[in-house]
Amino acid sequence: MKKSLVILLCVVGLLVLVGGCSVSSYNKMVSMEEGVSNAWANVETQYQRRSDLIPNLVSTVKGYAQHESETLEGVVAARSKATQMTLDVDNLTPEKLQQYQQAQGEISSALGRLLAITENYPDLKANQQFQELQAQLEGTENRISVERRNFNEAARGYNSYIRRFPNNIFAGIFGFDKKAYFEAAEGAEQAPKVEF
Repeated sequence: MKKSLVILLCVVGLLVLVGGCSVSSYNKMVSMEEGVSNAWANVETQYQRRSDLIPNLVSTVKGYAQHESETLEGVVAARSKATQMTLDVDNLTPEKLQQYQQAQGEISSALGRLLAITENYPDLKANQQFQELQAQLEGTENRISVERRNFNEAARGYNSYIRRFPNNIFAGIFGFDKKAYFEAAEGAEQAPKVEF
């Protein structure tokens, strides 16, 4: 009788220990996944900030550079395309994230062309409103970079945690999947060619 009681107590103790580990692992995975979601929301907030600045920048430039309509229309079209694309943090696949990055890259490219044409308009460059918008845009680009890095760090920590043993078992049982990362745009490894 004593032997079976000891075995029963050992089994119950083992179940309590495993149950406690699984609860602790589950709770940590939930917290880490929420951290990734929060980091993603911060990325989206900065992209939205940039999108909100674009109409003001375009209208300011439009007053000075009316015959640059193709460039202005390109910025507006890129903004429209990028704001129509939304991603759910729970479905961040590498392919969807790459499409999102591509749409945001088109905005960056269009804005680069817009800022380049302003070099031809000294009055525009001297305009206080334009200078303030340009400074806000530069600050926003820096914020986007920081938030993307923070997102990648949160995703890396989460991905590492759910892939470690025994967490990988609990992650599989509870449906915690790996998160995608922001990656450098294609061709970013090559320095841009500058010609004078």
